[in-house]
Amino acid sequence: MKAKLTKAVFPVAGMGSRFLPATKASPKEMMPVVDKPLIQYAVEEAVSAGITDMIFITGRNKRAIEDHFDKAYEVESELAARGKTELLELVQSIIPREVNCIYIRQAEPLGLGHAVLCAKPVVDDEPFAVILADDLIDGEPPVVRQMTTMFEQHGCSVLGVEEIPREQSRQYGIVSFEPEKEGVERISAIVEKPEPEVAPSNLAVVGRYVLTPRIFYHLERVTPGAGGEIQLTDAIATLLTEERVLACRFQGTRYDCGSKLGYLQAMVAFGRKHPEVGPSFEAYLREFCAVAWR
Repeated sequence: MKAKLTKAVFPVAGMGSRFLPATKASPKEMMPVVDKPLIQYAVEEAVSAGITDMIFITGRNKRAIEDHFDKAYEVESELAARGKTELLELVQSIIPREVNCIYIRQAEPLGLGHAVLCAKPVVDDEPFAVILADDLIDGEPPVVRQMTTMFEQHGCSVLGVEEIPREQSRQYGIVSFEPEKEGVERISAIVEKPEPEVAPSNLAVVGRYVLTPRIFYHLERVTPGAGGEIQLTDAIATLLTEERVLACRFQGTRYDCGSKLGYLQAMVAFGRKHPEVGPSFEAYLREFCAVAWR
């Protein structure tokens, strides 16, 4: 299968309990890193790969995401009236005109696999990307573009992976793999959150997937686990029995913004490189560190 990738799925129905009370009334995906919310970074990554259909799997209290990518007439009129041209252009460029935003409600939080399955009526029989906004990845080129390039070359599913400390294996889906040729690794098995002593490797799947539509067949047949959740990892494990799936060791730095520490690390990293405040923020950090560790 070598069809062009035009669709991306963003599972955004999660509660964000690790960031309460900040996420009590606002989606965790709308938490800003400097001056852009996490979900905008994710969408920009998809746009960079030529994806035009953004499919958001939403839940209760996620209206802010829809509003963010909608046209804001009042804001734009006010900025235009005040002559704030640069800010007006910034607001209008949040999402390109050729991009479509599609919203599907996930009635119950039944796992990542269920969220992806909710996208089936829109994705239909096409390959698609899955992007988890919690994993903010600073890559050049952007990671989804790295993965779509691999997909176009090999015509099969691709999982974004990176090496982790083995003691963290309980937090990830862990893969075993077989080298096919230089730069190409075929995934032979995937295990959800194994104990470190039985983990097949220290190569973890992190927040980026390019999948063939065959994954829906397997998601519909996965046996639900605890709480009735359908795990994407389980469906990928059975997909491996009939289709080739490759690992993409992407070039880039990942920040786990689903954790407080990862979020703070992202704020510092993106703050230092921000074109407006970067130099001043860098100077502040140097001064702060000099005083704090005197």
